[in-house]
Amino acid sequence: MAQGLAQGLVRAGKVKAANILASAPSDRNLGAFQDLGCRTTHCNSEVLQHCTLVFLATKPHLLPEVLQQIAPAVTRDHIIVSVAAGVTLQILQQLLPAGTKVLRVMPNLPCVVQEGAVVFARGSCAGEQEAALLKSLLSACGLCEETPESYIDIHTGLSGSGVAYVYLFAEALAEGALKMGMPSALANKIAAQTLLGTAKMILETGEHPAKLRNDVCTPGGTTIHALHELEKGALRATVMNAVEAATMRARELGER
Repeated sequence: MAQGLAQGLVRAGKVKAANILASAPSDRNLGAFQDLGCRTTHCNSEVLQHCTLVFLATKPHLLPEVLQQIAPAVTRDHIIVSVAAGVTLQILQQLLPAGTKVLRVMPNLPCVVQEGAVVFARGSCAGEQEAALLKSLLSACGLCEETPESYIDIHTGLSGSGVAYVYLFAEALAEGALKMGMPSALANKIAAQTLLGTAKMILETGEHPAKLRNDVCTPGGTTIHALHELEKGALRATVMNAVEAATMRARELGER
């Protein structure tokens, strides 16, 4: 996810690659940053020495160790932004020096193409200035909203993991067309464009998806017959269950 954010910010022209310093234990995790033109290191403390805005994008179970490692180098000038799923602001603040400006953010993969969905929440010492800075940066990657912290795990289930649900649906759409005789490459392209156009209509019209869905249906037409099959397959309930499962898993990760 750190690579996705870096790519989105650089491609949007918001940050110069040379101004990004990425740290990881091995070169394997730094290759994408080096290809982008970013500076790299194996020393986390070096990042703190050269940067005031620091993103932490480790696996949740590794984050406490990383926080303990960098804590001595954290000053009141630093802004610490965690991308780790499930790790609460309370835990972040407990493991960092008192008064540290901490924010928690959850992006998703389409940030790479500046069409991401990002939410963030701030800790008790992060103010309007820090929130405005983060929103200004991440808005270059797509939609960016400040929310209560309780929404972040829900966002993980809805949008962080939700990208994979949509990929699966796009794959199923295209395979249905393939079954009926359309070439795979064309079916994939049309499926993707269908999802893109549908999403754009929801955002631009402000209409509820149910209203827009009903607008497509005609009595006895093709769409209502297809929707009946999706309802028989419990699509709606299955997707709701998927969002719930991913949200609960994010919360479990934060409790470890």
